[in-house]
Amino acid sequence: MTTPLDSEPATLVSRRLFLLSIGVFAIGGFVTALVSLLVPRLTALYGMDYSHAVLVQLAFYLSYLLFAVPIGRIIVRHGYMRSATVGLTIMAAATALLLVANASHRFALLLSALLLLSCGITFLQIASNTVVAVVGAADGAAFRLNLLQGCNSIGTIAAPLFGASFLTEGLGAEGGPPFLLALVILTGLAIVYARNRGLLDTAHAAGTSAGRLYLRLALSDRRVIGGMAAIFAYVGAEVTIGALLANYLMQPGTLHARPALAARMVSLYWGGAMLGRFAGAVVMRRIAPSKPLLGAALLAAVLTSIGAGLGGMLGSVALIAVGLCNSIMYPTIYVLALPTQPERATPAATLLCMAVVGGAVIPTLCGQIADRVGLGPSLILPALCYIAVAAFALSCAKGGSQSA
Repeated sequence: MTTPLDSEPATLVSRRLFLLSIGVFAIGGFVTALVSLLVPRLTALYGMDYSHAVLVQLAFYLSYLLFAVPIGRIIVRHGYMRSATVGLTIMAAATALLLVANASHRFALLLSALLLLSCGITFLQIASNTVVAVVGAADGAAFRLNLLQGCNSIGTIAAPLFGASFLTEGLGAEGGPPFLLALVILTGLAIVYARNRGLLDTAHAAGTSAGRLYLRLALSDRRVIGGMAAIFAYVGAEVTIGALLANYLMQPGTLHARPALAARMVSLYWGGAMLGRFAGAVVMRRIAPSKPLLGAALLAAVLTSIGAGLGGMLGSVALIAVGLCNSIMYPTIYVLALPTQPERATPAATLLCMAVVGGAVIPTLCGQIADRVGLGPSLILPALCYIAVAAFALSCAKGGSQSA
């Protein structure tokens, strides 16, 4: 029986896979940034305190811990392309539920929809990130993932530019248009992936996903454990700043910006990430990934500390500039921690994806601190997270660039 990879050269299949992944990464960034805008929406329009508003991040990122293992098993059994199709379909259904939750002002329904949305994204995190890393030359994995994360950043920039007025000022059917646009795109991508579900149905590609999910083997790899800690810290820091940046810019002690303007300015934060990721994709071809990761993490810690301690224009610019430092972190940590053997990649990716729960834990803690001592001082917590990322980068620089 002729298979897609038998009938097409492996390089062409890898290219098709990369092109298909562009849409997935872009819509993932768009949706994630929309979720971050729900925090200023809840504080500005409905008067919630930070502790309650950041529950949207808790609901959104908790899924990575709850569902990563069962989703990893599904991917092992059914393959990357079919699993990505399922993930996109779940995301589309969750986005429709978000429209209902926003229109009905039901906070519990909103949190449930975010948990379902995150479940769908978990499919894509494990399936798409892993398959892009392992299908193709191993030495080009960091380049490919940084390039695709640049596409992800296009989505994160578009979301606040398009959704700020709708979500922070309640315009247009209770903030519905941005989520309606996401629903249309997700539905279209699910159809495209369903039509390409057999793209990797070969013995060669199956070797990257077939068999059992050997989590114990992955847990015995120190590089994987270190990568989990680094991803937990990085995602927690990035999500915290992304969720609270608009509120920070609205404060009298910083820029005192209107809610919609502050929300649009968050696009500068995500814009820095986009520029850095495209630049990082080039840098990774010439420099060992651990070195730029170390520099970016240390600079992010310094900039976040400036934002926490100074406020005003300088603090605002420093905090926005953290986005540029964030740019290469996730894909670089992922590649550094992911084993090069295809049969070990999926279980390791499952554990790395579980570590994204840092996006639930760190913002929740930061919200509690902000309600007690103020928003600025609470940002010391994400600054410490970047120190943890720097420690992982330093350990990789000393021990080599690839996991065994």
